[in-house]
Amino acid sequence: MNSAAPEQVTTPEVRTLAERVFQQLQDAIVRGELAPGSKITEPGLSRSFGISRGPLREAMRRLEAHRLIERVPHVGARVVKLSMKELLELFDVREALESMAARLAAENMTAAEIAGLRDVLALHERQADLRRGEAYYQREGDLDFHFRIVQGSHNKMLTGMLCDDLYYLVRLYRTQFSASGTRPQRAFVEHHRIVDAIEAGDAELAELLMRRHVSASRANVVERYAATLTPHVTSTTQG
Repeated sequence: MNSAAPEQVTTPEVRTLAERVFQQLQDAIVRGELAPGSKITEPGLSRSFGISRGPLREAMRRLEAHRLIERVPHVGARVVKLSMKELLELFDVREALESMAARLAAENMTAAEIAGLRDVLALHERQADLRRGEAYYQREGDLDFHFRIVQGSHNKMLTGMLCDDLYYLVRLYRTQFSASGTRPQRAFVEHHRIVDAIEAGDAELAELLMRRHVSASRANVVERYAATLTPHVTSTTQG
């Protein structure tokens, strides 16, 4: 029975190429090299990366699934840009769910998982930019402190929401607006305290510390996000 049409079959070579392009575009968006709200086109990206439309479309579908790009009627695809209201809503959800994840991690994380979390912090501490107090860039997945704690909750539904559905969008705003300035060193200290509570099996304290941590990040991100809107408002007034 030939239920799959030939054009639906993706070769390993195409998948590998699409994966590489996806990773490059994702990194460029998270780091702000592709600015929020900026329009992106398949012909432009095809020229930039020197690839055919097939792998590019697959990469863009993944970016859209991860909420890093959105398709706007009569405009096309563009890098996601949340309004202030949407950003606040995102952090409200993150505060509630990640504090729950920390509580569950204190109850369920194994000694090996906690040791792995310590290793991640030790790796972060060796980052030259963090040591200079300039930034705190957490790489994706297992090298991401927050990702590890959510995984350590051992709650599949919570993991799906935070590590699949919201992860890339949260990471984008966390990286662009709270990974530099005076926040990195404070965040790093807060991370250590959260791990201490998890290792002690103090679920209530772990939940409280994570809630405070995300709340502090929220306030910092909102302040920095608002600052990016100021030049636009000023120029409109003067114009």
